[in-house]
Amino acid sequence: MPRMVGRAKRVPVPEELRTLALAPRHLSLLAYLLFDGPMGVNGLASRLGVAPTTVSLMVGELSRKGVLERRESEADRRRKIVSISEEHRDTIQRWLGRGATAWRQALAPLTADQRRMFVDTLAAYERGLGED
Repeated sequence: MPRMVGRAKRVPVPEELRTLALAPRHLSLLAYLLFDGPMGVNGLASRLGVAPTTVSLMVGELSRKGVLERRESEADRRRKIVSISEEHRDTIQRWLGRGATAWRQALAPLTADQRRMFVDTLAAYERGLGED
């Protein structure tokens, strides 16, 4: 696990994004939008395990930098849908997409039950990290 985390940390931020001062908290948000597609602030907050106000602040910051776009939901005009801007989508895909491809390749030979056990094991590990 430490080798895996160390390798992930060494993946450099693409030159096109270096001036944007992206922090680790931004990477998870960008990964969810890249892999799961556009979504609302509450959906992002749920996935990230933080308050919607925290996500709103991050989205505002990244929107001002041109990384994210916000648009009204077709179903509910009061709700904003967040997505990666077209200007940065390809760069972010090349940067973060490699991890998704690696996971898909690693999990492909497993049965559905084996994948579930693997994911459950990682979730238990994550929970254990949070315990005192």
